[in-house]
Amino acid sequence: MAYKVHKLNNGIRVVHIPSSSIVCYCGLIINTGSRDEYEDEHGMAHFIEHTIFKGTAKRRALHILNRMDEVGGELNAYTTKEETTIHASFLARDFERAIELITDMVFGSVFPEKELEKEKIVIADEIASYKDTPSESIFDEFEEQLFASPALGHNILGSVESLATFDKEKIQRFMKRCYNTDQMVFSVLGDIREDKVLRMAEKYLGSIAPNIRNFERSISKEEFVVSHRREDKDTYQGHVLLGGEAPGIYGEEKFHMSVLNNLLGGPCMNSRLSLLLRERNGIGYNVETNYTTFSDTGLFTIYYGTDTSNIERSLRIVNRELERICEVPFTQAQMSKIIRQIKGQLLMTTVNGESQMLSVGRSALFFDMVDDVSEIVERVGVITAMDIINVANKYIKPQCLSSLIYK
Repeated sequence: MAYKVHKLNNGIRVVHIPSSSIVCYCGLIINTGSRDEYEDEHGMAHFIEHTIFKGTAKRRALHILNRMDEVGGELNAYTTKEETTIHASFLARDFERAIELITDMVFGSVFPEKELEKEKIVIADEIASYKDTPSESIFDEFEEQLFASPALGHNILGSVESLATFDKEKIQRFMKRCYNTDQMVFSVLGDIREDKVLRMAEKYLGSIAPNIRNFERSISKEEFVVSHRREDKDTYQGHVLLGGEAPGIYGEEKFHMSVLNNLLGGPCMNSRLSLLLRERNGIGYNVETNYTTFSDTGLFTIYYGTDTSNIERSLRIVNRELERICEVPFTQAQMSKIIRQIKGQLLMTTVNGESQMLSVGRSALFFDMVDDVSEIVERVGVITAMDIINVANKYIKPQCLSSLIYK
């Protein structure tokens, strides 16, 4: 079924996913993230995501934390390059509690100075923790290397230096510019009647004053820079990251790229790179590929850990496999097996209510409509071996990929 997207007068959209599950989920997904920060605001989107938990006009920080906990629910939030999401899980009887709390946090936070200073220390520790974890820090450093534009290149956490400059005035300036009502979706999944969802959305979110976006994001092809770097990190294990440009969320080839990503190093143990590096040659651990879509571009990466003595050999194996996929089409039997596996994975995602709520909300945010999983499965089902060859030659040829290696 296609889910209907309702629009409030201020531009906030509401989407409801019926479910018989005893646990319900809801979230406000906002089309803003670290990408929308000015040069003197690096880390601001993530900082706001933290500090909206620190007090509103009618609640202190402890009251915010306890509001869902005391009925057995959960409250959380996260920031990406382009999105900020505040979400909750709860029983159906507590839906009004959840939507009222999220609305109060996003639109009623007062950002007490004392709490801001405490949170700067917390995030500074988070930054230090990332730097101490090569398997995580390599991704941030790679994106800074890959994107010449600082908008997509700089990391989400920002720096200790930028954090030190943040105050209530800077926070409110960013929120006025980027927390736009026409760029928000409130997504709800659960055993809650649609008329109640819309009534509660109108009651709490509908009273928010309109704030319409007046800027557009853009990135030019020239902002992708192919480069190769090696850094001596004195680690016990070598860390290898390869990657480059990929289709954006509106790209016609995004489903083809998703299939290719799944084939190379997706969530299953039988992915091609995992079998080659880990099972067949015994020189790779935690082999994974990732495909991330942005509103106007995308990023494909290959990551694995290996002993520093095996870095050169592993690169030869990976590059040889990438070239093979670019040149040799899969047989009909191989394609049937690949498509069957991905169809199963897509259908399995519907079991995770929170994941489905967020996915549907994100789709409504970017497309103003939501396709049912069965329709996505149908699109994947018609992908051919030549489609895979074409997208592979466009995006994963070894000479098109940048690299960053820690050793």
